[in-house]
Amino acid sequence: MCGSPRPSNRDSSGVDRRSLLAATGVGLSVATSGCIRQVRSAINRDDPEQLSLTITTRTADGDRESIQLARAVRTALERAGIAVDLDMRSEEEFFRSVLINQDFDVYVGQHPGDVDPDVLYEALHSRFVEEAGWQNPFGLSSRPIDERLEAQRLAPEDEREAEVEALLEAFVAEQPFVPICAREEFRLVRTDRFGGWNAGHPATRLGYLGLEVHDDASQLRIVHTDARVSKNLNPLSAEYREVGVFADLCYDSLATETGDGAVVPWLASSFEYDDGGDAEGDETGGRLEVELREDCSFHDGESVTVDDVVFTYQFLRDTTRGTADYPAPTPRFRGRVSIVDEVTVLDRDEGRLAFSVSADEPVAERALLVPILPEHVWADRDGRPDIPGVQIAEGTTDALVTDDVPPVGSGPYQFAVRSEREHVTFERYDDHFTTREDVSLPGPTAAELRVQIDPRSTSAIELVETDAADVTSLPLESYVVGDVLESESIEGNGDVEVLESPSWSFYHLGFNLRRAPFGNPNFRQVVARLLDRETLIADVFDGYARPTVVPVTEEWTPDSLAWDDGPPDPVGSFLGSDGTVDPGAAREAFEDAGFGYGDDGRLRVRR
Repeated sequence: MCGSPRPSNRDSSGVDRRSLLAATGVGLSVATSGCIRQVRSAINRDDPEQLSLTITTRTADGDRESIQLARAVRTALERAGIAVDLDMRSEEEFFRSVLINQDFDVYVGQHPGDVDPDVLYEALHSRFVEEAGWQNPFGLSSRPIDERLEAQRLAPEDEREAEVEALLEAFVAEQPFVPICAREEFRLVRTDRFGGWNAGHPATRLGYLGLEVHDDASQLRIVHTDARVSKNLNPLSAEYREVGVFADLCYDSLATETGDGAVVPWLASSFEYDDGGDAEGDETGGRLEVELREDCSFHDGESVTVDDVVFTYQFLRDTTRGTADYPAPTPRFRGRVSIVDEVTVLDRDEGRLAFSVSADEPVAERALLVPILPEHVWADRDGRPDIPGVQIAEGTTDALVTDDVPPVGSGPYQFAVRSEREHVTFERYDDHFTTREDVSLPGPTAAELRVQIDPRSTSAIELVETDAADVTSLPLESYVVGDVLESESIEGNGDVEVLESPSWSFYHLGFNLRRAPFGNPNFRQVVARLLDRETLIADVFDGYARPTVVPVTEEWTPDSLAWDDGPPDPVGSFLGSDGTVDPGAAREAFEDAGFGYGDDGRLRVRR
């Protein structure tokens, strides 16, 4: 007869932890069959249950492609024996649920991506697993991937490509999320009022600076299909900022990024990297010495100083400024400032600073791409917000919830006026350093930027065609691209052109690894094989996208993981044909991965 365990060692199910651990120890024999049955019962106390999950995505008004992808993923999962619900949310609600509250099973959406693969550091490193924003929203905790992420940061430039390839191979094996495709980007522009549209990427500040002004045009009329810019201009907000081009026009960074990924001085007149090591390099990174431009000011007239720079990098690490028990890092730019170990003031009069950085030069320079915040404005935003009727989560500061209207930056354009869901208008900041004769950088040529909100690509196109707007700022939705490219009215209009730009964002299926069974890589690998990317691109994107299995640009995709004529070998073939999942093949794959099915043909898992 089995003895009764002590109450002090029981867990909530009544199982004696000490006895259970002893009975399951290696090499330990248990003499009494009744005890064996008790232990087995304790281990298997939860029977497998039918897997039911919810796909969170944006509404069709916010992202038509995401909802169509989500529906296709639902169909694929249901054919594999999984019960699926769709949870469609507005843009703010979607990002708040996924990025801030991490309250989801799986989601379908677009990742902002980057031209540099170091974007994966913040997306996947375990140091960010408890943070909000695009910093590891999946909850991945993988030592091998952490090591690869760190290695690509520290690798000398001539060795980095190999380190990135090793990282991507580890990513494919782990599948913390499933990249699906990168949409081709097309915009419509007028060339009769402004020219030079190809000089800068329209998803960056440089896309709206240095334009050629024709016929004394003073107002650049932008039509924007996302109303969030009229509600919130906080550069730190993950719910309202993805690319954040208009915030970048209000706020300067020390450096700016060109369309090909090069990092060049901006608010800084110069920067220089020193690896600080011997001939064999220094694995701890190096130092960036930065010199600020002289006589720069914020939009309220206050001078931009080295104190503002130091404040910014400290504030992005902890928006409580050390006043709370735990730091509250920003949900944006966290990955970039994580490179910075320390900021040292070398000379206040000359505006010289040194950044001690844990990265080699190409990655280290990207630490200079964060918005410089005025200390006299943001220092008072380090406290806990008090919003009547709203329960505020621990670690939330005013800095993270403010709409920042009006924004006080030092950028080439300053806020003028807004009407929520209708428009927001910016005025040229005539004291910006790019307006100086001795500065050879593109500056604000349009006296005013008026951003008109229009919810659909079709009506945005009409505004450009009828001379009511000069540019569609966001990529056209895929379903209209074919008509635009073949439009006789556009082709015959010498004042309207289609602008094609490279894209570094990508659509993907994200898992919440904090919940079972999504934390199991074997489960995720099978799910990845339920998606026929080529069919999805044809059906959802009308062919205007490229399939991918890795979350980087084509330039960084190794040959071994390139799509070419089908999925690369490490990924595995689609479990079906012509876009339709084969239930038998899916069942076999899940069973090979260690999962079982009930008599009703439904996949069952242990929670």
